[in-house]
Amino acid sequence: MSKTSQLLIVSWLAIAGMSAAFAEGGATSWDALSEQEQQVLEKFRGRWDDLPAQRQQLLRKGVDRWSKMTPEQKEKTKQRFQRWQSLSPEKRARLKERHKRFQALSPEQQERLRKRYHWFKQLPPEKRETLRNRWKNMSPEERSTWKKKRRQRWEKMSPEQRQRAKKRRQQQR
Repeated sequence: MSKTSQLLIVSWLAIAGMSAAFAEGGATSWDALSEQEQQVLEKFRGRWDDLPAQRQQLLRKGVDRWSKMTPEQKEKTKQRFQRWQSLSPEKRARLKERHKRFQALSPEQQERLRKRYHWFKQLPPEKRETLRNRWKNMSPEERSTWKKKRRQRWEKMSPEQRQRAKKRRQQQR
């Protein structure tokens, strides 16, 4: 893999995968980087000392993550990066905004969304398509009403009813 590819992937990992705030630390000089870090981050050599400390930390974390990946994980990451590169700027902006909203959710809400996503991915393709089409054909008002009713129904349930509803959903999967 070329150094440019490595650099792009490491940058992407740092930006996309490391959105949590890092503790404010001082900047790291180029000479203080390990040989491996310098090799992967070579493209930044001339301007490394001018990068903000947080950006340097993100890039170094990306290098660290990359070095710990299996060949299969590296290949998947390269493919994801290529897909990202092929997106239009508008699509990237929408995805960044969606990611930002997701990060603003509580850990419980994030976990609930992850579970629902995995549940959806486990459905047969025909069922997924049916649900997608049903959602797409709803007006924004219908979507809002559907969400509101579902939320109200959930909030009215006792803890026991919620547990039974969760079990039913799991059995349906």
